Amino acid sequence: MAARPAPLRLAAWPLLLAACQCAAAPGPVAPPGDPPTDPPAAGAPHAIDVRLAPPAGGLALRLVPFATGFASPWALAFLPDGRVLVTEKGGTLQLVAADGASRRAVAGVPAVDAGGQGGLLDVAVDRDFATNRRVWLAFSERGAGAEAGLAGTALFRAELDEAGPSLVNGAVVFRQRPKVSGGGHYGARIVQRADGTLFVTLGERQKGAPAQDPGGLLGKVVRLDGDGRPAAGNPPLGAGAAPELWTLGHRNPQAAALHPETGELWVAEHGPQGGDEVDVALPGRNFGWPVVSYGCQYGAAVGEGCRIGGGVHQAPYAEPQAFWFPTSTAPGGMAFYTGAAFPEWRGDLFVGGLAGATLWRLRLDGRAVTAHEPLLRGEHELRDVRLGPDGLLYLVTRDSSEILRVER
Repeated sequence: MAARPAPLRLAAWPLLLAACQCAAAPGPVAPPGDPPTDPPAAGAPHAIDVRLAPPAGGLALRLVPFATGFASPWALAFLPDGRVLVTEKGGTLQLVAADGASRRAVAGVPAVDAGGQGGLLDVAVDRDFATNRRVWLAFSERGAGAEAGLAGTALFRAELDEAGPSLVNGAVVFRQRPKVSGGGHYGARIVQRADGTLFVTLGERQKGAPAQDPGGLLGKVVRLDGDGRPAAGNPPLGAGAAPELWTLGHRNPQAAALHPETGELWVAEHGPQGGDEVDVALPGRNFGWPVVSYGCQYGAAVGEGCRIGGGVHQAPYAEPQAFWFPTSTAPGGMAFYTGAAFPEWRGDLFVGGLAGATLWRLRLDGRAVTAHEPLLRGEHELRDVRLGPDGLLYLVTRDSSEILRVER
């Protein structure tokens, strides 16, 4: 293990209210056949200026190294006993001791396509792990045969055998359709609901328009049963729609979490030049990409005038709950805070940023984002954010390839 540097001091400061300069949009109209759901929060989405920098002073926090020396870590998940599974982009799964002091590589991981943004990406521990030992991996899978040279997001299911350690009885249970060329926008977050079904976020693989095609799985969130099949109760989206679909019109959703009270899926995704979003992924919603975005096309002079489709998500597109401007924060993981270590944070949403190296704290009122605060900025590019069993936030960094813990 690498030597552990001294803790880093951070500063927290009062939450900022941000008023969107766009006109409020009417509530989105559900696609035909969409089951009735409560509409997203009324009014314009909350706007977050990425140029904000925290002033000195305020609540003193520390970034304490938990485990270091990884090779491009992407995600982490806690086992019931406090040990941690960590994915490394190149294709290695590490089993880390509960104190972070040691680790062992886990055998039985599927082969990954680690080019570009691809590789071994998310990991999730099944809610019933104590009895079924089940682990889920999301990864970029190479095509074969007629799909040689192509790739797509896939979901792998296996059981963790402590003896190796190794993954046994493993199988790919779901594949994004179609596999396409290119090395970007895999999405690839896994979230399991209380009923055991799984959400998997799927990027549009930098192809744009297919995010609006309900017959394919580019730019979508899908909901699956434990065997990777379409889950019962998915929204009917018309003839020819893929039965796995939960929501559509996404660009690259690389952060996702369940609201701890409502059980609703919240997603954060990368916009183009600005326009990163936090969405409440209600069933059947269409979030507009690439037709509309609060971001701008690459190369455009940033500002409200260049927003794709005017920015405001008119019906039938659902407005986000919040967006970042004038450039991107590049969301890299998110978590709702329900711990006891920071009671003042309970119910808040934390989103990591790869661009600008920022950890954002978002204050919520129901589904509405009402205020925001950059807790740290310019220190580490954050690939994942998780709440640990000790009530502390754990951060996976891209730049320093370590796991950090946020403490007082």
